[in-house]
Amino acid sequence: MKLRLGVNENKAFIPLDPDCGQEAEIDWGTATAIIGGKPTPIRFFCMRSKYSGKHFVRCYPCERQQTFFDAHMHAFAFFGGVFRILIYDNLTTAVQKVLKGKDRVEQEAFVRFHAYYNFTPRFCNPASGHEKGGVEGMVGFVRRNYMVPLPRVESMEELNDRLLCDCVAYGNHQISGREKRVVELFEEEKEHLICLPPVAFSNIQVVDSKVNTYATVLIDKNHYSVPTRYAGFRVKAVLGVDSIELFYDGKKVATHKRVFGNNKWRLNPDHYLDLLQQRPQAFDSARPIRQWREQWPASFERLLERFKSSQGEAWGIKDFISVLMLCREHGADDLKAAVDLAVETGIRSSDGVKHILLHMHSRSTFAPLTNWPSTIVPDISAYGCLGGVQ
Repeated sequence: MKLRLGVNENKAFIPLDPDCGQEAEIDWGTATAIIGGKPTPIRFFCMRSKYSGKHFVRCYPCERQQTFFDAHMHAFAFFGGVFRILIYDNLTTAVQKVLKGKDRVEQEAFVRFHAYYNFTPRFCNPASGHEKGGVEGMVGFVRRNYMVPLPRVESMEELNDRLLCDCVAYGNHQISGREKRVVELFEEEKEHLICLPPVAFSNIQVVDSKVNTYATVLIDKNHYSVPTRYAGFRVKAVLGVDSIELFYDGKKVATHKRVFGNNKWRLNPDHYLDLLQQRPQAFDSARPIRQWREQWPASFERLLERFKSSQGEAWGIKDFISVLMLCREHGADDLKAAVDLAVETGIRSSDGVKHILLHMHSRSTFAPLTNWPSTIVPDISAYGCLGGVQ
């Protein structure tokens, strides 16, 4: 009866033989990884060739337009070129508005992006994931095979290195209905891809922001520090996918790893040292110092206590801050080595640590002075007998 009436609830699909190197499908998936010892939700980008079935996967902390473009650029480098047609859902990073039929109002930046790489985007009908069924199935494959058990890594970069190795190794099998293995089909399609441009797309954003009284700028609801002398001034922020650079009057004044979320603080403790030296009473409660103290070596804490014991609380902190400032010129590794030696040899002032650092970088055969007193007090008792001298 249903067949006679033309009413059939069962859907039928047409088997396809895609042209070599012409089309690829795009999708995002969600997963969890243990990053730095903490369970972290991640978004992973997938690009899959319709002809060969070869795929590329890369993870990000969130799905934004910059990460969307960055993932494409890494995928193009992996495949060795650009597919002529890329097939998408109606994701907001690419589509501003869905119109009737196949018409779309694309995001302006996405228009520039696909024009630069010379590919044509094609968008599925709403709620029609089967129109890019290959990559839909691949998202599940990635979650089951690359994300189980939960990856344990120290950074997102390490996780992406692992995934890249998985993508390279994938393909020593035949897809149903194909006579050759995935890797063999992939080698065939490479020469059909559009060549990459000699210069990669400039995937940055530039915004202006004002430094607040805490010497931070607010970008995407997160705080990034600059040296305290720039408080109240306007700076230019150059936003990359995973970094932020801050400029004042054309000079770079700060660089930070980019964070995502809300109300997160990226504080460089060096930005606050000059002000803290003027206000040593704030040292112990200063947020950038408290964060730093959780990570710095035990020798730093021992040297600080020695300085406070020999010079007094305020002057000891001020002199210890002078030691921390030496990192600007000599670097963190050299400063740690110098502080370790200063603790061993009983040095009680920043001048002693500075002397060790100068010796480390000189060719002198003389050993650095050790066991410096914090204050040399001369014996002036002999001057008492001079009172009767005419």
